[in-house]
Amino acid sequence: MDSIAITKTQLEGDRMIVNMGPSHPVTHGTLRIVLELQGEIITQATPEIGYLHRGVEKLGENLSYQQFIPLTDRLNYTSSMMNNVGYTLAVEKMLGISIPRRAEQIRVLVSELARIADHIICLGINAVDIGAFTAFLYLFRQRETVYDLFEMAAGQRLHTSFTRVGGLFRDLPPEFIPLCEQFLKDAPKAIDELEKLLTKNPIWHDRTKGVGAMSIEEAINWGYSGPCLRACGLAQDLRVKQPYMGYDQYEFDIPVGTSGDVFDRYLVRVEEMRQSLRIIRQVVKTLESGPIIIDDYKIALPPKEKVYTRMESLIHHFKLIMHGMEMPVGEVYSSTEAANGELGFYIVSDGGKNPYRIRVRPPCLPIFSSFATKVRGRLIADAVAELGSMNIIAGELDR
Repeated sequence: MDSIAITKTQLEGDRMIVNMGPSHPVTHGTLRIVLELQGEIITQATPEIGYLHRGVEKLGENLSYQQFIPLTDRLNYTSSMMNNVGYTLAVEKMLGISIPRRAEQIRVLVSELARIADHIICLGINAVDIGAFTAFLYLFRQRETVYDLFEMAAGQRLHTSFTRVGGLFRDLPPEFIPLCEQFLKDAPKAIDELEKLLTKNPIWHDRTKGVGAMSIEEAINWGYSGPCLRACGLAQDLRVKQPYMGYDQYEFDIPVGTSGDVFDRYLVRVEEMRQSLRIIRQVVKTLESGPIIIDDYKIALPPKEKVYTRMESLIHHFKLIMHGMEMPVGEVYSSTEAANGELGFYIVSDGGKNPYRIRVRPPCLPIFSSFATKVRGRLIADAVAELGSMNIIAGELDR
């Protein structure tokens, strides 16, 4: 741990304070954790968040409902598609509208691709932190393929801004499905290779088993969701418990662990990638033709060719850009099963062009809140493994 900087030394025996972050390679973003050590044992861990706070929620009060979509990209930037989908679902819930079937299916498709990319980052970097560098290389190519698919669909690889209120920015290009089908063939082999490297590896077992173990009751009390909660043994998944976007029409399983430790989180995420591939296959097989955005021009912009040729469409375009959508007065909360857990958007409307209030419920905030409790009494090496398995994304944590 040569890159950990010692900020202060206490002359009480072997006690000292060590600063992990905010630029330490194992902190995965601008996280800072002040560790109090007794020799190699952690006696206290104090997380400091806010280094990446940009006031995203406050900015939303001064932007239209459509203009807020690019800001959602900057939350969990490893799976921004899921942020786009979660936010637009909240606005659509407030409007009381449903989107075309094809748009709904494509949203499911890109969300599951994003889940796989997010899990690849989590598992690969967690392994790199612990010392298993090769594992990430086996999955890196598949992650790049996912970003190639995002670039085809949205024109961007990372910050996609792919959704619109009422549907999607644009339809999938012809070359998207063939590459996606090739990905469906290659990805299972890469996941199998990952498991050959790690699942029965005795060194991996020594570094992960028993580290960060937690009961279901403790996880619920902390507000856990997503893979970290399912690793404790609770089959809680919003795609099944509170179906949205037609997830109840797809067949897939909810993987669960038994102890909630780092090893179980690894196993859950590996199996979730396989289940996401299973969902994607079903979407590709049943993908319908049709529009990808609603034709209500008081919500969605009319096509350009109509704007240039029809006065009514030109007026709709002008009204929507200058005055925004006609939003009902009220409040709504909508949540989706993002890669790290429950991603919620709470929106308050006063009927104006901009939201009166936006609040994001990030899945990693309650998970990271438990970090100090989980590493107390353990080694620094265990803290590194625990932090990596939590998959904290600072953009989502600090907002």
